[in-house]
Amino acid sequence: MPNLSEAIAPPAPVFPSKLIALGDSTVYGYGDPEGGGWVEGLRRRWMGLGQAGPVLYNLGVRGDGVKQVAQRLEAEFSRRGELRHRVPEAIILSVGTNDSARLGHAGGRNHTELGAFTEAIAHLIEQSQRLAPQVYFVGMTPVNEANMPFMDCLYYSHAEQQRYKRVTRQACELRQVPYLDIFDLWMAQGEAWRRDRLWHDGLHPNTLGYEALLDTVLTWEPLQQLAALALA
Repeated sequence: MPNLSEAIAPPAPVFPSKLIALGDSTVYGYGDPEGGGWVEGLRRRWMGLGQAGPVLYNLGVRGDGVKQVAQRLEAEFSRRGELRHRVPEAIILSVGTNDSARLGHAGGRNHTELGAFTEAIAHLIEQSQRLAPQVYFVGMTPVNEANMPFMDCLYYSHAEQQRYKRVTRQACELRQVPYLDIFDLWMAQGEAWRRDRLWHDGLHPNTLGYEALLDTVLTWEPLQQLAALALA
């Protein structure tokens, strides 16, 4: 005869997967007054999956470079656990554009020297892996060089972005972290396509750009697998 208390026991509570997205203004969604950016779009899509859909926290800060993200990573991570002191199961990183900028003029020093960036991005990824079982990296979007300098003092270029992207991708591959190469995908689309998807400042995506980013992220197999596991 079955135990009565077991027969009427309530179902186990559902604890959806939780993720944090950390990075700069592209994570924040700056330049998209309509949709709020790709992270916000992903959050809404996942929320529409129901109670078991992944929960996503946007922790993008305008102007952040790799060192600033690393400095706040552990504190941000530990405060997003919600019920029963649970911590997030995954971290999405997206940073590096601000580090690549040259200061003052087109030949000025980089905001973060490449050697220092190489060490810092490796540290950020390893720090993230110690905190969460899953880490993902979404790469930078290419700028519009014709709109430089940004704020009359920051010179972004495709050549510098390529150098910093290459280091980031290598750091991810070495540590088996999935890397989504947005830069190469956008460069392959042509200048006119990119210009239509960048805000007037030449640095941030506009609403069309963030929609394109969201479409790419939604079809990225590593995150598709995460959403599928959450609903299994």
